[in-house]
Amino acid sequence: MQTRETRARISLVQNIQDIVLIAIGVLLAAVGLKGFLLPNGFLDGGVTGISLLISRLTGWSISVLLIIINIPFILLAYKQLSLSFTIKALCAILGLAAALVFISIPAITSDKLLIAIFGGFFLGAGIGLSVRGGAVLDGTEVLALYINRKTVLSMGEVIMYFNIVIFGFAAVLINVETALYAILTYLAASKTVDYIIQGFEEYIALTIISPESELIRKTLTLSLRKGVTVFKGQSGFGKRGAVDSEINIIYTVVTRLEVHKIIDEIEKIDEKAFIVQHNINDTRGGMIKRRATHH
Repeated sequence: MQTRETRARISLVQNIQDIVLIAIGVLLAAVGLKGFLLPNGFLDGGVTGISLLISRLTGWSISVLLIIINIPFILLAYKQLSLSFTIKALCAILGLAAALVFISIPAITSDKLLIAIFGGFFLGAGIGLSVRGGAVLDGTEVLALYINRKTVLSMGEVIMYFNIVIFGFAAVLINVETALYAILTYLAASKTVDYIIQGFEEYIALTIISPESELIRKTLTLSLRKGVTVFKGQSGFGKRGAVDSEINIIYTVVTRLEVHKIIDEIEKIDEKAFIVQHNINDTRGGMIKRRATHH
């Protein structure tokens, strides 16, 4: 059982890690905005995209717009999530607004394709690291995080519907080309966000059918320390035609990094084992190696 001092030390270390991740995220997002998007009049999705669009049409300060437009979403975070998350999100957004004012970053390129791809990449990397630190840089992600906790939808998928409206306004108020580049920027950013949040630890479900199912089960549970579920099944067809015998079907969920090692171990037992892999978005409970994210 952890002592109070141990819990306090762990909490302190975790808070320091969160602050570092959020700070790096703010800097990367500032590079994406000031080094790529802002100097070239490019747009993105979410509150950032709305702020960029209004700033381009009116000339108002992007930093002020980021703060004002994010206020309703910060209030939503306070009601739907937690006070700790709300404070971190507010600090991150204020930090990004301040970085855009006080940090000087020259335009890195004028190539439109590079602007869209790398502007989105740096912005997405900043957002992703901030999320790993327990905050957000864009208020629309508050809604996305809330829905992500309740469904299997990724943050990028949730935000997509909101952004369709923004891109439509961009096409009407500016031009179609700007809207198309905004979509490309958004795709680069959202894929980067998903990658940084999920990392290599995408979950893979393995369904294993083999006459050596008992030995495979023991290897997975005792040697590899994996949780398994054993289903009772029935053979449907064999080498000599229809068969009617009971079989044990093993089901386990692992991360992508572990898949090849586990398959190698299974094939050492039965090289003809039938193995089916399924990509899954997330899991709850059980003996699953958890991702290093928290909100």
